[in-house]
Amino acid sequence: MDLRKLKTLIDLVAESGVSELEVTEGEDKVRIVKNPAPVAAQTQTVYAPAPVAAAPVAPAPAAAPAPAAEEVPAGHIVKSPMVGTFYRSPTPGAESFVKIGDTVKEGQTLCIIEAMKLLNEIESDKSGVVKEILCENGQGVEFGQPLFVIA
Repeated sequence: MDLRKLKTLIDLVAESGVSELEVTEGEDKVRIVKNPAPVAAQTQTVYAPAPVAAAPVAPAPAAAPAPAAEEVPAGHIVKSPMVGTFYRSPTPGAESFVKIGDTVKEGQTLCIIEAMKLLNEIESDKSGVVKEILCENGQGVEFGQPLFVIA
């Protein structure tokens, strides 16, 4: 196929609302696809797996907030500031940062949440006594999920 014909076809696709054009001339076959259409399809593909990945995690936290809802009047709830994995101690086998009944001060480390291979220390935003720990060690947590009850 002639290079000038190809250039004309490319310009035609670019200027029109057509997102894809396929032309066969003898044994030659040319297919021209506009970029925005595949990008939109990729965006939809990216969003589709995210809810699927979150769906298995959602039922486990749904069970945890139910008892925590009863504890809301009894104390201050420390919530997860991110999605990640909850750890009660700095290293496996080490003593937990806090236990039920411990007195904590504002700014004291309560746990670690690992997100994207980064360990983030979660600090208490209130002084008081740890009344309840609402997550298990190694459990996945969601943004805003209750972690501790402090009274």
